[in-house]
Amino acid sequence: MTKALFPGSFDPFTKGHDSIVKRGLKFFDEIVIGIGINSTKKYYFTTEERIEMISELYKDFSGVSVIGFQGLTVDFCREINAHFLLRGLRNGADFEYEKNIAFTNEMLALDIQTVFLLTEQKYAAISSTILREILNNKGDISEFVPEGMKFPK
Repeated sequence: MTKALFPGSFDPFTKGHDSIVKRGLKFFDEIVIGIGINSTKKYYFTTEERIEMISELYKDFSGVSVIGFQGLTVDFCREINAHFLLRGLRNGADFEYEKNIAFTNEMLALDIQTVFLLTEQKYAAISSTILREILNNKGDISEFVPEGMKFPK
């Protein structure tokens, strides 16, 4: 059984993220969506809210689970027995950034491989950072998040 960790802050979870998970299920038996907790980062939604929102979205998918974690991503991979990291790439800048993280992770853990999937072109402009800005200004982000995404009241 192949298991991959799809790590990120997912604040909020976008249609691009959803696409990576669903397409990743063609390659992996199980995908753990790992919500990294970074004490220095300011989030729009709490970790618990993000876990609840994303878990609800995948409640009917037997191969997808959602867990919050702290610490090194490769350590969490070992904890959950995942040998792959799944990452989405929107553009060349993402590739350069993610490539360096992948190389560093490889130096920390030779047994964990990073797999990149290109984001579908129609989602390439969507970023959580932009969506947080829209939310902070009382805008509607429903066009950019998966259908059925339920936000906390």
